[in-house]
Amino acid sequence: MLTIAPETAISPAAATADSLRAHPAAAAAVSLSLHDNLADVATLWRAFEASADCTVFQTFAWHQLWQQHIGDAAGTKPAIVVGRAGGRVLFVLPLAVSAARMARRLTWHASDLCDYNGPLLAPDFAAAVSPAAFIRLWSQIEDLIASTPGLNFDVAVLRHMPEHIGAQRNPFLDLAVSASSSSAHYMQIYGPWEQFYRDKRSSATRRHDRVKIKRMAELGTVRFETVTEPCAAEAVLDALFVQKAASFAAHGVANFLARPGRQAFFRAVAAEPALSNIVHISDIKVGTRIVAANLGFVFRRRYYHFIASYDGGAVGRFGPGTAHLHALVDYALQHGCTVFDFTVGDEAYKRDWCDGEERMFDYRASRNARGVAAAAASIIAMRVKRRIKQTPQLWAAYVRLRLMAAFLRGGLRHTEQKAAAAAEIERSASI
Repeated sequence: MLTIAPETAISPAAATADSLRAHPAAAAAVSLSLHDNLADVATLWRAFEASADCTVFQTFAWHQLWQQHIGDAAGTKPAIVVGRAGGRVLFVLPLAVSAARMARRLTWHASDLCDYNGPLLAPDFAAAVSPAAFIRLWSQIEDLIASTPGLNFDVAVLRHMPEHIGAQRNPFLDLAVSASSSSAHYMQIYGPWEQFYRDKRSSATRRHDRVKIKRMAELGTVRFETVTEPCAAEAVLDALFVQKAASFAAHGVANFLARPGRQAFFRAVAAEPALSNIVHISDIKVGTRIVAANLGFVFRRRYYHFIASYDGGAVGRFGPGTAHLHALVDYALQHGCTVFDFTVGDEAYKRDWCDGEERMFDYRASRNARGVAAAAASIIAMRVKRRIKQTPQLWAAYVRLRLMAAFLRGGLRHTEQKAAAAAEIERSASI
């Protein structure tokens, strides 16, 4: 591997695609290095994430497993940028370059499975790099990546960026960003659970919940389980994937878990030793049957409610998903969490629980004519999606059309279609 001193200027053509690239940045005396191989930055990244401001989706293990199970097969090349100042790491940007139908894109690495995309920042990043300096720095970063053989791109499309990274304002908001089609929602939690539950739900709602639990218990013993043993974890994930597939089919939604490598990725995440203190796999059982399943994360006293499912059969009318949510909040409280994060999506049930909203933003910038066309198509799609979601009449029409398509494909019966349409419109589920 060719290594170039951080303060040495070089010609873009002087290094190969698998080399460590570096050159000085004019902004805030930051030096940049670019890596297209995750192994090259593994030690640095793991050490930095221990103290950096970031979310669970910026952990090295998450990105390593994504590249192994999804990125390599898709031809996605990592483009990891490390910024240093005064000999210490100031930020890590997990970026990637991939080929799309219209153009080569610069994106966040693993962005398709990260609810929050963004950088890892040193706690004092905001004090070290001003907004104006970051704008200049980002221009140099784009040039550095685009000029590296094998990492050239036509358009940058950075989606689902939260307003904050830890306690800091996200520096990417200083670029020409636009609002994403969805926000994220979270709630501050405090214990014990019984007190929190009383404060959040009315006496009538609590009584209704008790009735449903009692009815569910008539079918078998109801219990909440956290699973860590590999075979038990596999069984919960099996149930989660089956239940989500049935739900997606019934609502006419494309099953993202059916795409190549997705299920293998989540199984690998569940089994990864480096994530064993973060991953939380749980279920609700009635007797021996898994009626609700969940893959969540505990990170920095925050519980991430990431993928959840429930049995839509006969037991579904007794609210196994709601019972599971209650148990998860209780679990989060018992494990020292102060925030329960419902992540991205504007479902009504989230707004019903939550007291906080994290606005999300997208960045698009083209480098050539091909990139202009790709960026324009992306912007139009985002604006249409946002308009539909924010207009009740359009959203209702969209939901009915989507469910009609599911009915025609045999995903649900006509009576189920009408009931699902009413429920879907009521809770304003994500597109």
